[in-house]
Amino acid sequence: MNDEETAGRKTSKTTFVLDTSALLAMRDDEPGATEVEKLLRSAERRGSPVLVSFITRMELLYVVWRKEGELAAREALRLVDAFDVTWISCDSEILETAASLKAQGRISLADSWVAATAIVHRAILVHKDPEFEGLAVEQQRL
Repeated sequence: MNDEETAGRKTSKTTFVLDTSALLAMRDDEPGATEVEKLLRSAERRGSPVLVSFITRMELLYVVWRKEGELAAREALRLVDAFDVTWISCDSEILETAASLKAQGRISLADSWVAATAIVHRAILVHKDPEFEGLAVEQQRL
């Protein structure tokens, strides 16, 4: 069994997928920051997987880089990496699911990847983004 299977598909523990909006909320101490940090710490104690899509990593990096520079962006990644998160790469099932979501035309490309990651891993999607409303994925809106 590979790390991704262990992290979500083959476990009975609650699995979470964090959207970029949740990570930025935590980093910038916005509303929802406390919930994200509690979730990360609680999940670590319980052994519940917390997954983050590759596209979220890229978004976090470029959003902070554009606003605050490269050093701040790399520090933002270090903050996330300090927690027990599993970074999820693209695989064929996530790709197909993301394409299906995007084909419906009501979600951005990046958000289609994040939602697809949650769907494929049967995870709760944690976010602040109204774009996810109405999608067939369990959600925790901050």
